[in-house]
Amino acid sequence: MDGRTAYRFDPHQIATPSFVVDLGLIRQNLDVLAGVKARTGCRILLALKGFAMWSVFPVLRQVLDGVCASSPHEARLGREEFGREVHVFAAGYSQADIVDLCATADHIVFNSFRQLEAFRGLIAEEATRLGREIELGVRINPEHSEGAVPIYDPCSPGSRLGVRRRDFRPGLLHGVTGLHWHNLCEQNADCLERTIAAAEKGFGEFFSRMEYVNFGGGHHITRPDYDTDLLCRLINDFKQRHGMQVYLEPGEAVALNSGYLVSTVLDVTQADMPIAILDTSVPAHMPDVLEMPYRPHIVGSGLPGEKAHTYRLGGLSCLAGDVAGEYSFDRPLAPGDRLVFTDMAHYSMVKTNTFNGIQLPSIAVFEPEDGSMRVVRSFGYEDFKGRLS
Repeated sequence: MDGRTAYRFDPHQIATPSFVVDLGLIRQNLDVLAGVKARTGCRILLALKGFAMWSVFPVLRQVLDGVCASSPHEARLGREEFGREVHVFAAGYSQADIVDLCATADHIVFNSFRQLEAFRGLIAEEATRLGREIELGVRINPEHSEGAVPIYDPCSPGSRLGVRRRDFRPGLLHGVTGLHWHNLCEQNADCLERTIAAAEKGFGEFFSRMEYVNFGGGHHITRPDYDTDLLCRLINDFKQRHGMQVYLEPGEAVALNSGYLVSTVLDVTQADMPIAILDTSVPAHMPDVLEMPYRPHIVGSGLPGEKAHTYRLGGLSCLAGDVAGEYSFDRPLAPGDRLVFTDMAHYSMVKTNTFNGIQLPSIAVFEPEDGSMRVVRSFGYEDFKGRLS
């Protein structure tokens, strides 16, 4: 089934607003990722920054090799709930962060040689005390941009992410087992091909000293038009040239087109055009719509004027720009109608907030094998109050 345009559950069987993840669609994505692993021997990590719904980790760890985290909290979640490899990268660490991470992370990747040197000794001490093996890595900046949106481009001019070649200090690589880069965002394998060439040109002389390289995330591997043949060839050729293990850390690709946000129409008003007010909020429940920005798809909708009835869809908050966009429908909208936004599993639950005290969406899983819907988490006033003081 194509989760970009359809769903196979009854949206009226769940209270709104709710995120719903279709486990069958998750498995479809995992099948694609498993195929890449089988053809290349690469290792694939779940990027928790994009999708951290730990109730589905038992399904994900059947295929994925672990997680990559961006903070001590994500690393702890990966250790406690995923239970395989835990890699972590952050733009900077405090001493308290490092102490916490030594209890949870297997690989700690640094954004600068200054921090690597500052914490190398502490990590060795903590690893000995805890009886753990902790590997060190360095993030490099290949200074090669493929992104079209500057805020999502780690190689944009002035980026704080990764060590540039001019700042690279090979004399400090003792004990470092891996290099990491990340410069893609929702892109195909041709972008990776050019990035590999840039990374080899800038840093290739150091690859022989490493055990692995992490190609980062942003690979839209499970998108229908993604060139998995090229991806596999790139990985295999790289491994043959350099004799290194290759990691990928997709976030979106794991959950792409597998999730939905189910909402209810509360009211229909009239301004310069008909406006439907929903029981959801763009800045609170799907902030990427404003940050990217982009127009999320709603099942059964069309572009403005494409179908008989066009509406602007607005959310609950006081923000004037709390608007999902303009959509058309075959019939008039009325209070009580359910609208289902698609591709809402990634960068949604991990970014929701309680702006205006708005109700957080419940989180549910749909199992197509038996047609069951299970709410795994719902939220209320105490969750709102608990984040404040």
